[in-house]
Amino acid sequence: MANDNKSNASEEDLLIGTIQVLAGKTKADPNPEELEQLKRLIKKNVPFTLRSYFMAYLLREVLNANSPKTRTTSAPQKGSKPKQAQKGPQAESKKQERPPQKRREEKPLPEGARTLYLNIGKMKRLYAKELSLLLQKELEITREDIFSLRIHDKYSFISMTEENCEKAIAKLNGMDIKGRTAAVSYSNKE
Repeated sequence: MANDNKSNASEEDLLIGTIQVLAGKTKADPNPEELEQLKRLIKKNVPFTLRSYFMAYLLREVLNANSPKTRTTSAPQKGSKPKQAQKGPQAESKKQERPPQKRREEKPLPEGARTLYLNIGKMKRLYAKELSLLLQKELEITREDIFSLRIHDKYSFISMTEENCEKAIAKLNGMDIKGRTAAVSYSNKE
């Protein structure tokens, strides 16, 4: 039993050392642009709640690929959570067959259109449909009068005619929207 604890401790020490070496190599990598691109791909394709497991899985795969004997998944250690059933190769092929999602093509804005900046976004649970309905109600306009709505985490952009933009600035500035005082102005990035 004492030997098992020593071997587990030495394996854990090796893993810790490997992780520290990899972390050091990450900081000193000669090609940070490539790492940034990979990071964006991971961020886009791996849900936030799975990223640490994803990294652990990658580390295990790298260690298995580099070890002289191919290790298999060992039984869960005492105190660890049981792993979910692993999917077979058929599940992997189904994932790869899925067509890529279509990106929305941005339509060019009509001539005379202006873009407004609003200091409220998704983090305050503001969604495009709600903002559209608010604009239609407050400005007495239709959905067709709103050329585009882009809701980001902390702010939003609204594109309309200059006349409707002036109305929006006059009516929405200082209004309470989703528990926050709205600040509406012309966007610097048009």
